Amino acid sequence: ALELFAFQSLSLNQTLQRSEEEQKQKEGSLFQVFAMVLRSVNLWTTLLLLGILSRVSQSLHFELQSGRTKCISEDIKSNSMTVGKYTVVNPNEAHPWPPSHKISIRVTSSYGNTYHHAEDVQSGNFAFTAVEAGDYMACFTAADHNPAVTLSVDLDWRSGVHSKEWSSLAKKSQVEVMEFEVKKLIETVNSIHDEMFYLRDREEEMQNLNRSTNSKMAWLSFLSLFVCLGVAGMQFLHLKTFLEKKKVI
Repeated sequence: ALELFAFQSLSLNQTLQRSEEEQKQKEGSLFQVFAMVLRSVNLWTTLLLLGILSRVSQSLHFELQSGRTKCISEDIKSNSMTVGKYTVVNPNEAHPWPPSHKISIRVTSSYGNTYHHAEDVQSGNFAFTAVEAGDYMACFTAADHNPAVTLSVDLDWRSGVHSKEWSSLAKKSQVEVMEFEVKKLIETVNSIHDEMFYLRDREEEMQNLNRSTNSKMAWLSFLSLFVCLGVAGMQFLHLKTFLEKKKVI
């Protein structure tokens, strides 16, 4: 009877151990699945946030009175693609644009080169690759009209990685969502990389300008010191000669 009881106890212990091991394996599998789900959610969240950030556009809406001019500037680096689309908002969509709702636009670089020019238009677009780095100016002029009217203008100006139409690219190539997001991220990283090199070059130019300015200021300081000493010496000699003539000394 004792042997039978010991055998039953041993079998019960082994059964309990197997149950505990199976429970641990199930818990480990559930934990692994949960961790994979969390990693997937974090990845998609990161991609979604980066996608939202990469879709930031330079969309503007402003008002322009008749006969007035308004300019908008955009800092663009060299060899960077830039596209723009502008439209005069129709106050009454059920009818065509009134004759008074026309504008003239001119896009120029900081060196005065014209990249786009249009007269008496109600909408249009421009696209070019920047040759010079610096501030590019888009000036809008409303046509004269009596009585004066106020125009509403929509401008969508993009440059760099934002100038690429990713939605049309995805439709044309029919890539999968993940590959599409990765391509966008690669382009964004390349744009940031180029921007960092551009900022480093600008910083180096600024440092060289500061060194040149400091050197010129040092030479001017020494020159002003020599001039002051020379004037002081001349005044001393003049005063000495004057006092000798007066026989004071």
